[in-house]
Amino acid sequence: MKKIALLIVITLFFSCDSSAQKKESKEKETFKITKTDAEWKTELTSEQYYILRNAGTERPFSSPLNKTYKKGTYHCAGCNTALFKSEYKFDSGTGWPSFDREINGNVAFGSDTKIGYTRDEEHCATCGGHLGHVFNDGPKNTTGKRHCINGDALVFVSAE
Repeated sequence: MKKIALLIVITLFFSCDSSAQKKESKEKETFKITKTDAEWKTELTSEQYYILRNAGTERPFSSPLNKTYKKGTYHCAGCNTALFKSEYKFDSGTGWPSFDREINGNVAFGSDTKIGYTRDEEHCATCGGHLGHVFNDGPKNTTGKRHCINGDALVFVSAE
């Protein structure tokens, strides 16, 4: 009987869902471009939707943009906002397109605790699309930042 009571108490403990425990619950942010889920699904590829709207992550080394070094600008795949310039790009060896800085005002930042510790998350300041994360292990001779961005969140616009 004591084992059953203990099992019930443990089950209740782990199934509690109080609003105080939800660290990630925050007011819904508003962006210049807002669309319904259905609209995003019709406008984005399944990979873009997974990353931009569900905060997914593509497999490392899977994006052709990882090794793109032409002159141009990297835009948000959701709303076409210019996010990163080609001169900010560097090869981090991580398997994702990496930049040492963003275009000021076009990238917004927040916190992400989905994998058990806090990371600095980046999203498009215009449509709120998830881009990736920023770390403090970038090139020391510039900003020291590494903006680790999902290639499927970006569209490259050549300067040519």
